[in-house]
Amino acid sequence: MDLRGFELWGVPWREAVTFEELSEHIHPADRDRVRAAFAATRAVLGSYESDFRIMVGEEIRWIAARGQGEDVGIVGRTMFGIFLDVTGRKQAEEGHELLAGEMSHRVKNLLAIAAGLTSITSRTTATTTDMARELIQRLTALGRAHDLVRPLPQDQGSAALLGDLISVLLSPYDDMGAFSGRIRVAVERMGVGEAAATSLAMVVHELATNSLKYGSLSSESGTLDVSTQTDGDEVSLIWMERGGPLVEAPPARSGFGSQLVERSVARQLGGTIDYDWSQSGLIATIHLKRTRLSR
Repeated sequence: MDLRGFELWGVPWREAVTFEELSEHIHPADRDRVRAAFAATRAVLGSYESDFRIMVGEEIRWIAARGQGEDVGIVGRTMFGIFLDVTGRKQAEEGHELLAGEMSHRVKNLLAIAAGLTSITSRTTATTTDMARELIQRLTALGRAHDLVRPLPQDQGSAALLGDLISVLLSPYDDMGAFSGRIRVAVERMGVGEAAATSLAMVVHELATNSLKYGSLSSESGTLDVSTQTDGDEVSLIWMERGGPLVEAPPARSGFGSQLVERSVARQLGGTIDYDWSQSGLIATIHLKRTRLSR
């Protein structure tokens, strides 16, 4: 193997290297598959192709192996082929798959939200004209809120105050409008930067969607309180639902939406989220650093 090959695998240079020595660096999830493929190349005439992950310290790299198989063609127990670093391409593919899954999830959520908002509006209006007017207003507010759940263009300025951001996001779900109906927002006055606003908006939007489908906002008597507690540089955003259907147990398996929330909180906001699945309603507490919120 040439010098670039050793650098790619992250192993010290030496005159010769065996497949078994290299396979120790293959990701455990791919190791058996690659070994089986390697064994198959020794018995079958023709070219081989295999993509797999390797571990270089804490870093994960994607390798594409291309070459020629069959023992008859091996000269002096030397295999001939190339290793390609395809990490960038694989990361892009994973990003595209994640984006496709997120888009599918959002479309399904928007349809569920529209159905839920129609149900809410029907309970608070007496005529079809009033219902149509209020439903249009709610859907328009939903559109404004949805604009906050995507990255802002550069140089567009600061996003919003925390209370204003949450109120805009929740206004489509409230029978009487934020601060005056069954949704109550009481948070510390603080600014939210553009990067944090997008991630926080995604989290609030997802929690509200789940509440409309399964939680307190799905019930006529349900309430939602959003508040904050501060301890030095740490800000805890508390999402408390009451008056909805009884919560019997937490979900057995996290769906795409739950994974989206956890990823947004952990990776984009550098925080954590805790769930209290009490029978009286969900309490979600998001722990964040004030310095991360201002970015």
